[in-house]
Amino acid sequence: MPVYVDDMRAPLGRMTMCHMVADTSKELYEMGVRINLRRQWVQDIGTAREHYDISLGKRELALKYGAVEITRRELLGKMKEKGETNGRESTEASNQRVHQR
Repeated sequence: MPVYVDDMRAPLGRMTMCHMVADTSKELYEMGVRINLRRQWVQDIGTAREHYDISLGKRELALKYGAVEITRRELLGKMKEKGETNGRESTEASNQRVHQR
């Protein structure tokens, strides 16, 4: 399952930023380590919107290590899919607990 970087360009001081997301938190954090990001920089931890805001230099490194370029619209779709999946898993886990009693 890949890590993704979007095509957004947002100015932040002297830098230009974009987003990096992944299908799982583990994949996101592993790529963060590879491109020298601090875990404390993760935004929206534990949610479907979990991501890093990264500079274009870090974006290039992520691409070098296998990240996939996507549009901002595609990134939003990935977040939506992740939220729907997380919701189903939570519901399934709740149902299993009820049936185990």
